[in-house]
Amino acid sequence: MPESTDPPEVRRISRVEFDALFASVRTWGRWSHADRGAWNLATPERVRRAARLVRDGTAVPLGLPWNTRPGPDNPRPALHYMSDLGDVEPPEPATHKDFLGADYHGKAVTHLDALAHVAYRGRLYDGRPARACVGADGVRFGSVAALGPLVAKGVLLDLPAVLGTDWLEPGRAVGAADVVAAERALGAAVDEGCAVLLRTGRFRRRRALGPWDVGAASAGFAVDALPLLAERGIGLLGADGDSDVRPSPVEGLHSPVHALAVAAMGVPLLDNLDLEELSAACAAAGRYEFMLVVAPLVVPGGTGSPVNPVAVL
Repeated sequence: MPESTDPPEVRRISRVEFDALFASVRTWGRWSHADRGAWNLATPERVRRAARLVRDGTAVPLGLPWNTRPGPDNPRPALHYMSDLGDVEPPEPATHKDFLGADYHGKAVTHLDALAHVAYRGRLYDGRPARACVGADGVRFGSVAALGPLVAKGVLLDLPAVLGTDWLEPGRAVGAADVVAAERALGAAVDEGCAVLLRTGRFRRRRALGPWDVGAASAGFAVDALPLLAERGIGLLGADGDSDVRPSPVEGLHSPVHALAVAAMGVPLLDNLDLEELSAACAAAGRYEFMLVVAPLVVPGGTGSPVNPVAVL
C-alpha cells in the first residue's frame, strides 16, 4: 500500500540560509573547461569503471514516450506529425518522413539540463553573467553542445523500495539522511563522478491515480541533501521528477535544487526519467549500481536536450 498522503513536515528555509548553502557547495573556478562543469569528472578511468559494472548486459531505457497529449503535467505538448506520406517523391523506394518538436524544459519530456539552463542571482555556473551569455540566438557558455556524451557509474536511490511503499507522495522531501539510508539498504555507494538517480515512484502513482500538476506538488530532494552530494563529488543528478521537492521550501525560489546543482555545483540534471523498469531490473539483479549512458543532441547554443538515457546492468 502507498504511504500516507500526508507528507512529513518540510522545514522552511530563508534566502539568507539558502545563499550560505549555495556558497558552501559552489565549485566555481575548479575546471579549465568550465562549461562542462562536473562532467569533467567523466575521465577514461571512470568510464572503464562504469563498464566493469556491466554483468548480464540488460539494457534499460529511461526515457518517456514522446508526449503529444495535453494534461495537467503537460501544458505544452510535444509535436509529432507526418511531413511526407511517400506521395511527393518519385516512387521506388517511397519514403515517409515526420517532424518532431518540443518545448522540452517541462514535466513531460525526458531531458537534460545543461549548465546554461539555470542562473541564480544573475549568474550562471562559474560566476558567468547570464545577461552576457544568453541571447535570442542561444547561449555562449554552458551549452549542451559543450557536454558531449556521458558514460558513468549510475546509482539508483529507490526510495519507495527502501521504505516499502509504492511511491512517495507529492511534497515528500528526500534529505541527506534518506540518501545515506538508501545507500545502506540497497548496497549502493554514491561517490565521485557517479550519476545519482532518484526514484520517487512518480510514474507508478500517475498510472494508478492519473496525472496531476507536478509543478505544484512533487516528491524530490530537500536542499539539505545537496551538501552531501557535493561532498561526494557527483557528476550528474536525475530523477523521475525534476529533482526538486515541491512546493519549494525556500522563500521566493521555485527550484532550489536546480540552483544548487546546476548554478553552484556545475552538475547537469536529468528530468522526467521513467525509472519503473530500472527499479524492477535492479531488484531482480539485487544491485543498484550500473553503467549509465547519456547522449544529448549536439545543439550549439542550446540549454539542454531531449534524451533517452540507457542503464546497462
